[in-house]
Amino acid sequence: MRQYGLSDGQWEQIKDFLPGREGHAGGTAADNRLFVEAVLYRYRAGIP
Repeated sequence: MRQYGLSDGQWEQIKDFLPGREGHAGGTAADNRLFVEAVLYRYRAGIP
């Protein structure tokens, strides 16, 4: 696992709560996991 990344188990637990999933109204996100991992990286690294 990458230092700031999510494990596959963690991703499975949260992926259904995010907007932009296939089959839902509105636009489809290109890569929700990448976005979540970027937010976690900024938080854990202390980047404002």
